[in-house]
Amino acid sequence: MNIIVAIDSLKGSLTSLEAGAAARAGILSVAPDSNVKIFPLADGGEGTCFAITKSLGGELKSVEVTDPLGKKVFAQFGEVKDKKLAVIEMANAAGLPLVPENLRNPLNTTTYGVGELIKIAIQDGCRDFVIGIGGSATNDCGLGMLTALGFNFNSGIFGRDLEKVTSIDASNVLPELKDCKFRIACDVTNPLTGKNGCSAVYAPQKGATPEIVEIMDGWIKNFGSLSAKFLNLKEKSVPGDGAAGGLGFAFRSYLRGELLPGVDIVLDTLNIKNDLKSADVLITGEGKLDFQTAQGKAPSGVAKLAKKINPQILTVGLGGSVADISDDAGIDAAFCILRSPMTLAEAMQKEIAEKNISETAAQIIKLAEKISCAKVNSK
Repeated sequence: MNIIVAIDSLKGSLTSLEAGAAARAGILSVAPDSNVKIFPLADGGEGTCFAITKSLGGELKSVEVTDPLGKKVFAQFGEVKDKKLAVIEMANAAGLPLVPENLRNPLNTTTYGVGELIKIAIQDGCRDFVIGIGGSATNDCGLGMLTALGFNFNSGIFGRDLEKVTSIDASNVLPELKDCKFRIACDVTNPLTGKNGCSAVYAPQKGATPEIVEIMDGWIKNFGSLSAKFLNLKEKSVPGDGAAGGLGFAFRSYLRGELLPGVDIVLDTLNIKNDLKSADVLITGEGKLDFQTAQGKAPSGVAKLAKKINPQILTVGLGGSVADISDDAGIDAAFCILRSPMTLAEAMQKEIAEKNISETAAQIIKLAEKISCAKVNSK
């Protein structure tokens, strides 16, 4: 049998690759002649950088950049040099966990460090970028990031400096940017401004008061209008512009970035399609499978892709817990990996989680082989 294993990380327990390796071990224990291939799985959020970089044989690098408050922090990103690929999670440089709760205020945070990460990767020869923009501490509309890349806005780099922007100068922009491709993992559809914009919806989570929300929405509206005129944008606003405090807009408009579902970017980058064409079984999963699985989650993304490419493939989901999964998730059957009663703390222990995945995967393949044999014998 040809079997593809693509399981998302089990947060706090196993990485995607560790979960995949455990499933493979179980499969081979009962079907040693099977061809089993592991792909990491992520949705553009936490763990995406590690999953893609390690799978493609790249290198994780740690470099010093500017954190959301303007101080120095070491941030990690991935490089796959033979593909000129850089994989960045913006939260490593400008994420909310980097800001103490008592200091959270989007007026005082910046994406400058994200621009520094991009600049360093460009200097290393990267021209293809996959960037996850979830978990931001910022609402600066990419002002900081763009400044780090050479754009001049006659202002500072923090959210509060959006008020001062009256002109744009691109004469000192990194010349290599014109050769770069940016794919942005964006799973939200918020516009840039208004009642569903970045300031109204997400800024309060980053420490904004109602008064700050109102003034920042106005500043960002002006910044967007000025940018649209300067860049001669055909589309002044698209769904997703409001992602990560307007960073979606900055990537789309200034860097010609594509705003795409995170799981689609990951699957495309890993080139899983060819292997799915000839696969008999796909085993996917994550910590919890439920009604949200079909709403852009990675297991549903890979299962739907598998069914589209290979309608006969058997798609199976594994989860630490399994609730109601809608039929449109693309998963034929879902199984809870718990093999006996245990506490959550016990289930999340690495050795136990690996054993549970391994044993469950083994049982699934034993059943799949029986079904396959029964179909052959009935002909």
